[in-house]
Amino acid sequence: MNFYAQTHHDQYKTFENYPVYEGYDLGLTYTNQESTFKVYSPAVDRMTLYIYASGHTDSQLEKHSMILGEKGIWEITLPGDYQGKYYNFQVRVGGRTLKRTPDPYAKAVGLNGERAMILDLKTTDPKGWDQDKRPPLKGFNDIVIYEVHVRDLSAHPESGIKKKRKFLGLGETGTKNKEGLTTGLDHLKDLGVTHVHLLPSFDFMKRSVDEANPTEKYNWGYDPQNYNVPEGAYATDPYDGAVRIREFKEMVQALHTNGIRVVMDVVYNHTGLTEQSVFNRITPGYYYRFKEGGKFSDAAACGNETASERPMVRKFIWESMLHWCREYHIDGFRIDLMAIHDIATINTTTWVLQKEIDKSIFVYGEGWMAGDSPLPYEDRALKAHAPRLEEAAVFSDNIRDALKGGVFNAEEKGFVSGAPNLESTIRFGVVGATFHPQIDYGAVNYSDAPFANRPTQCINYASCHDNHTLYDRLVNSTNGDEKTIGKMHRLANAIVLTSQGVPFLHAGAELMRTKEGVENSYRSSEKINQIDWSTKQKHLDHFNYYKNLIALRKAHPAFRMPTSEMIQQHLVFVDGTPANVVAYHLQDHANGDDWGNILVIYNANPKQTTVALPAGKWRKEVWEMNFGMDDGEILEGSVKVPEIGMVVLVGIL
Repeated sequence: MNFYAQTHHDQYKTFENYPVYEGYDLGLTYTNQESTFKVYSPAVDRMTLYIYASGHTDSQLEKHSMILGEKGIWEITLPGDYQGKYYNFQVRVGGRTLKRTPDPYAKAVGLNGERAMILDLKTTDPKGWDQDKRPPLKGFNDIVIYEVHVRDLSAHPESGIKKKRKFLGLGETGTKNKEGLTTGLDHLKDLGVTHVHLLPSFDFMKRSVDEANPTEKYNWGYDPQNYNVPEGAYATDPYDGAVRIREFKEMVQALHTNGIRVVMDVVYNHTGLTEQSVFNRITPGYYYRFKEGGKFSDAAACGNETASERPMVRKFIWESMLHWCREYHIDGFRIDLMAIHDIATINTTTWVLQKEIDKSIFVYGEGWMAGDSPLPYEDRALKAHAPRLEEAAVFSDNIRDALKGGVFNAEEKGFVSGAPNLESTIRFGVVGATFHPQIDYGAVNYSDAPFANRPTQCINYASCHDNHTLYDRLVNSTNGDEKTIGKMHRLANAIVLTSQGVPFLHAGAELMRTKEGVENSYRSSEKINQIDWSTKQKHLDHFNYYKNLIALRKAHPAFRMPTSEMIQQHLVFVDGTPANVVAYHLQDHANGDDWGNILVIYNANPKQTTVALPAGKWRKEVWEMNFGMDDGEILEGSVKVPEIGMVVLVGIL
């Protein structure tokens, strides 16, 4: 049996027997008079606290034996002011002395996260931090998400950003490329997105990116080390634990000032290391699931999976998210491989965040896992179990793969690239995976029933950091010319941005982003991953199309209905359309829209296609690349829709 699965004292024969500590003071409690350290570890024999002058050099100052109290809490209080010192712990268990480590609740760390830091977090607040406010958000149906890696946004030589690859770079304004076009934060503001989703920005493993040499390697960061601390590779000084905290706050403050909320990509489902993780060196075995025979279970395909159903693991997850909301003013979370977590943990976490912080905190995640798990199927936070998720949303791989083809076959085509018989799945995406009487669920890919109680439980998207960029995928599957690929690209995200539910865009899609054919670029060079700001002029019409799509969505609440009942009442699909065409009618001032009647037509055919119109008179609003067209032509009976594209018509009273 694995050593970490059997290191229990007699009174703790299984992890389920471990006591539950209900206090909210685990980790460090600092004042300038004393520092108190509390660590949860019921079954170890001894715990020692080490104090250092530095976060990275051999500078040990003190050594203290911790005292075991009730509920498995090891505790010690040191009198005096320890501000600026660093610390870690060492446990002895089952005859073994484990490697020194910070505790899981560390909120400041030194270089590469190997030692925690004693720090008054208030000293890291930027000027005006106490006045920082979340940008207004009436409801989740108003969200438009933009997923980006901190480093990708600013690294390119033509980004015009001074603090390249850093949190501060994401907060810079007034930046332009050589042609004088906006880049970085100003580009995002101009585009009109409401939420920036940051790929993992908590402290991750040195093996992926060494904070002392942060440009030597590239990584997305899905290998967690210290969950409650920003990653030092994105700070201007990774040696001083206060700097990364202050600069992360300055980034959030800049985004908020410019009307953009911030979502963190969080990875509580596994740790970067397994036997040598922070969790395992402090409380051996408890935070993980095991297979029969004592081997670590691995539903994350990363060597391990966490046991969210255990009370102190569940408590850690929601306390960690609370910390990011309170200390860093984070506005939402994307949960990696959310199905590895149990439904109760996801529901508890969203309830706590929305009760303690704000009802507008948005939580969403991947409703799948990468391998099997001992967690019972009925307890998993799967996409299929979304109706049991009280507030959290899930990604729709249905619409993703219907649009461009399945992600596991790079040459497979989707709706926009000419694959047949996908109209039902496109309809499924249009209604945000809710129930609609005009959908044949037997013809929908992956789902034979709606998975969302309300449209805001459904994240619609065509591409993300995983797999090929949308552009590269279309190149692989069609070998089409640039003009045709551009049309397919625009149609894919036109569908995303005019569907009910929550739209999600991969950074750079508005610039026809390519990674030169690399499918999963988590370890590729910066040259592959960076957003190439020199291409903005070339793709300016494409960018403006995306910008206008978002503006259309924001201006017209008919595209943002909050309930499935409202969708059923106001959204009617046009039956009898030609193959590879989906059309729907938003009628009777849907969701209070000024436009009484809106007709949206998606034509994936490589030729002009005639579509019958509902009764009445119609004018052109969106036609090919033109928005607000209204050329004076009155349409009745039918319309000839241009090839591979979307048109929007507005009813004339």
